[in-house]
Amino acid sequence: MFSFFRKKNGIPDTAPPAETPSTIMDTATSAPPSQENPEENHSWFDRLKAGLSKTSANLNIFGTAMLEDELYEELEMALLTSDAGIEATEQLLYDLREKVGKERLTRPEDIREALRQLLAKMLKPLEKKLEIGREQPLVMMITGVNGAGKTTTIGKLARHLQAHGQSVLLAAGDTFRAAAREQLAIWGDRNRITVISQESGDPAAVAFDAVQSARAKEIDVVMVDTAGRLPTQMHLMEELKKIRRVIGKGMDTAPHEVLLVIDGNTGQNALAQVRAFDDALKLTGLIVTKLDGTARGGILAAIAKNRPIPVYFIGVGEKIEDLQPFDAENFTRALLN
Repeated sequence: MFSFFRKKNGIPDTAPPAETPSTIMDTATSAPPSQENPEENHSWFDRLKAGLSKTSANLNIFGTAMLEDELYEELEMALLTSDAGIEATEQLLYDLREKVGKERLTRPEDIREALRQLLAKMLKPLEKKLEIGREQPLVMMITGVNGAGKTTTIGKLARHLQAHGQSVLLAAGDTFRAAAREQLAIWGDRNRITVISQESGDPAAVAFDAVQSARAKEIDVVMVDTAGRLPTQMHLMEELKKIRRVIGKGMDTAPHEVLLVIDGNTGQNALAQVRAFDDALKLTGLIVTKLDGTARGGILAAIAKNRPIPVYFIGVGEKIEDLQPFDAENFTRALLN
């Protein structure tokens, strides 16, 4: 199950009231997966663990007898190979040396656990639940390069938003890729969601129409699909900026979320994408997909160290349930098991 936070603003809330209301959010829409359905949570952890198995194998050096300096050299290479990046690797190794010395750790399993704790601490700032119900409609602009799984991710998010009592409208703003509108329409039919589109239309106009339609019909969430592009395609990046500006004309406070979908298999290129799209659009969150192939999980450490934008969700497969909220503890336990 997904986890969201819901902020009350006159929208019916089916979740029970929190015992101690937060100053930011009043209630959570659901309990953590481990409380809702232990079997489902276990299955998700197993899939995540399997998806990160290649990275985990690279880091599995703690059972080998070696001198201290050799251990850190091997660990440095393993972290760099896992796409943790130079800055995050240096920080982790420095902190690990300090922790090992201070706590006088000698057993391989204790040193591995120490590294896991340090990595979890580094990734913890990336944890953030998607807050729903704070605006009506809540307008989400979703972007990413072609092949990252952007449109499929939109379909999954729409399904789960509906499961949390939200009405959803989709805007087919990806007019650059021929099959994008059709792909989004399939998800719309599957979830019984209206999809706003125009044949060869201006993507900014599509987004504007979607926002206006949602306001008139009192829809809870608008998800605007935008054309996949490389950050080096400056004319297309300018188009994204235009879409954002036009959405703002349709609703002063929108877009409320600007999400980048990144492919977990693209390594350090994913960090370059995060930097470029954040510079252009001021991202509010990330969704990391495809952590089930040759993905190197260290990329999240590189993001945490260089551009700590919240990771709302991570995905390990094509099924609806294969997209789940990012949890630093679970992620690092799957990585360093």
